[in-house]
Amino acid sequence: MGLLRIMMPPKFQLLALLAFAVATLFLENQIQKLEESRGKLERAIARHEVREIEQRHTQDGVHEPPLGESDDVVIIYNRVPKTASTSFTNIAYDLCGKNKYHVLHINTTKNNPVMSLQDQVRFVRNVTSWTEMKPAFYHGHVAFLDFSKFGVKRKPIYINVIRDPIERLVSYYYFLRFGDDYRPGLRRRKQGDKKTFDECVSSGGSDCAAEKLWLQIPFFCGHYSECWNVGSRWALEQAKYNLVNEYLLVGVTEELEDFIMILEAALPRYFRGATELYRTGKKSHLRKTSEKKPPTKESIAKLQQSDIWKMESEFYEFALEQFQFVRAHAVREKDGDLYILAQNYFYEKIYPKMN
Repeated sequence: MGLLRIMMPPKFQLLALLAFAVATLFLENQIQKLEESRGKLERAIARHEVREIEQRHTQDGVHEPPLGESDDVVIIYNRVPKTASTSFTNIAYDLCGKNKYHVLHINTTKNNPVMSLQDQVRFVRNVTSWTEMKPAFYHGHVAFLDFSKFGVKRKPIYINVIRDPIERLVSYYYFLRFGDDYRPGLRRRKQGDKKTFDECVSSGGSDCAAEKLWLQIPFFCGHYSECWNVGSRWALEQAKYNLVNEYLLVGVTEELEDFIMILEAALPRYFRGATELYRTGKKSHLRKTSEKKPPTKESIAKLQQSDIWKMESEFYEFALEQFQFVRAHAVREKDGDLYILAQNYFYEKIYPKMN
């Protein structure tokens, strides 16, 4: 290439550079079109699959009997990005055929976690009235939605997993640049940017700024405007309230196996076999971010100076304490292994006596 530049007149060098630039833009445009086409194809396939299921349930005009108590259940996993959510979701997919429930991905435009009001109404109606899909496990990058505002009689069961805020941000930073081993060929938004997380922090880059930590709080806070005001104390308190009052269980990425074990004990209709699958299955750690480098102590210390980190860390520690409290009353350790406690209550003194 250097020899060609020496031999070529300046005018031809300029033309060659222009041609290269045009070709690059053309290729990027074609890649973008292919990705858009793939998205349209995935949505079309999803619609077709839904129609097939509905047709199977309504063949020959025969109506399904009313759902039993154990089947009239919906779980929503409003997954936070980069918290091992793909690893956990794949367990749900692997078990759905065996345990007889449906898994549905909530695919929002551009992964926007906030739904419009009209979409909120549609979604609530789908989740509560779509009998053909029950029992169901919905998952997607969507902020918490309070079903009680819509006057429904039966609310879904919410579950979630969160992660150390800086660990989550570092993982997301490298994911946007290098992708992961789940879909290694997929072009990522920041592909080509070789700057490390530490270099980003030291130069004051926007992708590693403290504001980017503000994600787990608004995901739990929900669809109120104040939830998305970075650094809002009200949002933090609302997120804590929702975690305690609206979620059956919130685990942490660092103790994912324990989270799965407790879910299997509490909701065997969905998660029977999940713990063994996680321990022995090939998909246990399916999605690993590529080229991820741990941040230095200096980078961590710089982020920890911000009030945003302090609030996200407070929320994480609050969730961790709650999870460990639940675990302490659900499992015991023996010879280095955890096991689920058997039922620890019974009924007595039942009156009036039956003859």
